[in-house]
Amino acid sequence: MEKIDQLDKKILKIISQNARIPFKDVAAECGVSRAAIHQRVQRMIDMNVIVGSGYFVNPKVLGYKTCTYVGVRLEKGSLYKDVVPELSKIPEVVECHFTTGPYTIMVKLYAKDNEDLMDLINGKIQEIKGVKATETLISLDQSIKREVVIQD
Repeated sequence: MEKIDQLDKKILKIISQNARIPFKDVAAECGVSRAAIHQRVQRMIDMNVIVGSGYFVNPKVLGYKTCTYVGVRLEKGSLYKDVVPELSKIPEVVECHFTTGPYTIMVKLYAKDNEDLMDLINGKIQEIKGVKATETLISLDQSIKREVVIQD
């Protein structure tokens, strides 16, 4: 695998702060051509250093008032591969992690309100074959959201 150099890291710092910044502005800040920026970004996409781009949607504006983390215990860990496809069918589930500790899976989901949350947990997640128990943690406020630090 190719390594990323200091210029790549500088580009990553700039575009991770503003994914919509024009390449000409990145090029000016880095002191290279726009073509060089384009080639570097494409190479980092091909290397899976950059894994997506786009806009972030504010769930609250769409009516999803409750952000919740659900710890899911499975009957046995090997059921993970069967449970995840079922969780992916629930549109309100936005993240799913195979974890260590007291839960087999940690799920992040958005619900419109407490009634919707109860339906998601009791009527959907707990009904998945292999789910043994759930524990719900409601997020009261998201205080930090950022990308991983790009070390020099």
